[in-house]
Amino acid sequence: MKLVFQPRCHFLCHHLHIQCQKLYSCVPGPEQKCKSGPVDLVFLIDSSRSVRPHEFETMRKFMIDILNTLDIGLNATRVGVVQYSSQVRSEFTLKAHAKLENMVKGINQIIPLAQGTMTGLAIKYVMNEAFTAEAGDRPKVPNVAVIVTDGRPQDRVAEVAAEAREKGIEIYAVGVARADMTSLRAMASPPFEDHVFLVESFDLIHQFGLQFQDKLCAPSVQFLSLFSSGVDLCLESDHSCEHICESSPGSYHCLCLPGYTLNDDGKTCAGSKYMAKVKLQGKHDCEQICISSPGSFTCDCSKGYKLHDDKKTCSMIDYCSFGNHSCDHECVSVLNGYHCRCNEGYRLLDDGKTCQAIDLCAEGKHDCEQICVSTPGVFTCDCNEGYTLNEDKKTCTHMDLCNTVEHGCEHQCVSTPGSYYCICPEGQLLQEDGKSCGTCKSANIDLVLLIDGSKSVRPQNFELVKKFVNQVVDSLDVSAHGTRVGLVQYSSRVRTEFPLNMYHTADEIKAAVMKVEYMEKGTMTGLALKHMLENSFSEAEGARPSGRNIPRVGLVFTDGRSQDDITEYAKKAKEAGITMYAVGVGKAVEDELRVIASEPLEKHFYYTTDFTAISTIAENLKLNVCPGTTLTGKTLFVKIM
Repeated sequence: MKLVFQPRCHFLCHHLHIQCQKLYSCVPGPEQKCKSGPVDLVFLIDSSRSVRPHEFETMRKFMIDILNTLDIGLNATRVGVVQYSSQVRSEFTLKAHAKLENMVKGINQIIPLAQGTMTGLAIKYVMNEAFTAEAGDRPKVPNVAVIVTDGRPQDRVAEVAAEAREKGIEIYAVGVARADMTSLRAMASPPFEDHVFLVESFDLIHQFGLQFQDKLCAPSVQFLSLFSSGVDLCLESDHSCEHICESSPGSYHCLCLPGYTLNDDGKTCAGSKYMAKVKLQGKHDCEQICISSPGSFTCDCSKGYKLHDDKKTCSMIDYCSFGNHSCDHECVSVLNGYHCRCNEGYRLLDDGKTCQAIDLCAEGKHDCEQICVSTPGVFTCDCNEGYTLNEDKKTCTHMDLCNTVEHGCEHQCVSTPGSYYCICPEGQLLQEDGKSCGTCKSANIDLVLLIDGSKSVRPQNFELVKKFVNQVVDSLDVSAHGTRVGLVQYSSRVRTEFPLNMYHTADEIKAAVMKVEYMEKGTMTGLALKHMLENSFSEAEGARPSGRNIPRVGLVFTDGRSQDDITEYAKKAKEAGITMYAVGVGKAVEDELRVIASEPLEKHFYYTTDFTAISTIAENLKLNVCPGTTLTGKTLFVKIM
């Protein structure tokens, strides 16, 4: 007759060889049943909405396949099933069914809850409700929980799982597809290689069924070692022996010390009254607890400590060494537990595990005058462009470039943060070189401003753009017969805010500018240039006939890369005699600004990294025409720091 090893017997015989034959039976026959003694087993299955119907059917088959390998019965293996999502529901308890066919029927009748994934809540239910005497849990019978889940828990699992393990529940964590390995390890009993399983899909869950059944039939390597050494249930159960517990495979019995006899209850001992207790005489060298017996003693440790090999001294249990703490940075063992600690510069969040960098700059816990640069837990100060950091490493001093560089201004040099410019005395204007002064008259021009209203500008910066426009208007001689101003805003489309012939005073124009509403969306600069050329400088919108030789000036203000081609209409605008100025800020592309601007570029091209600095550009952008010259303005000299 050919012997067929049952799943557990096969696993044990493979690892323990001859010792296995003394502990477990290998029986002939076509069916493979675990004969390892009684077990109380509860399946905890995830029925959240992420588990699709066909996947849930695979989970049913997985449980039924496991049951087919077990010796089911009220005096053998008892099985309960609990499903969970955002809530927990017991499908049947440990004492509900004594026959396999009834369990299979109950599993096939399960209707998934299809909600969230509250795994911690489910573990707590299993610990407090499923493994109770009322539900059919038996004393001194191993408790095993098998958790099957496909996702990350929406609540905390580590603490409640640790509590369940401390109560003697051996937990297997089976993860499928989207399951989180960190969460599986936080739930499962050690060692993880025997209690944590992860597969790519529900369709593959059967491929490791035999391996999982082997381990389930032999609840843990720790149990195997105890069985094989003959001290199993004395160590792993509340045996209640008053003196000595002697283990045998799958059982135990109580013994008494010399001078005592075992009472009828099989647990307590009775002895001679004349025997003295060593503990009372102080003749022991136990570090913590001395347990006295007639003429002898043994040492023990307080809760949270373990006894050393010398059987006398104790040390605190290192709970961090178990490897399931999930601390973000550092685990610190304390008496009867552990807590998490963060590295310097980080703070522990409310979950007690996650660490977050302390940003002193964002929290306002610094005394920098201008710029605060944060690193975890510390900060350094810096200054804006055009300023230098003082020796106190906190305050800043404005760099007076006029006194530190050869500026070459004929009349007066004016310093600005990170730059400088030249000015001339009243009655004179700055010449082409941006340094010398000369006389010329204020020009009458037709000026159209194209302002970028794309989403990247943001509302608060758009208000600064409007102030920039009004600063430019303040430098002009606005009237019906003098300078005319029109305004166009663009984003993904183009909108004329007001044409050249609508307003005839600077105050009217500035009031209209402040009422302009921010468009948002894209950056179609090419479309805006086309609109300016074909519409804004038409006589219908107030441009004066070209025969009158009134200069036409276009000023483009943008903060980013154009989403369409600008080359064609930038070229056509300049060929039509329009003098083009390009002002860029932030993420504006320098190459695009150069394509837009008229020659010489240094007179018609401006750029700054920050919206707060555009007022400086407006101060320097004086649009004037001198006899026999092209349009000129003040030149902004920028020193690269």
